[in-house]
Amino acid sequence: MYWTLELASKLEDAPWPATKSELLDYANRTGAPMEVIENLQEIEEEEETFDSIEDVWPDYPTKEDFFFNEDEY
Repeated sequence: MYWTLELASKLEDAPWPATKSELLDYANRTGAPMEVIENLQEIEEEEETFDSIEDVWPDYPTKEDFFFNEDEY
């Protein structure tokens, strides 16, 4: 399983919290790339509820990961 920002962005608007099957359904309905669907199929926890993309991909970058100072603009 591998994630990129582009792949993970396909799940940003998913109906969180969601189970694996709900995320797969969402990915299929929205036409997500096959790589997203394959990554979701590799998740072992069938009934676990995921609260956000960070639960699916723990290394998902957050706003704090970027060196952008919003106060400057």
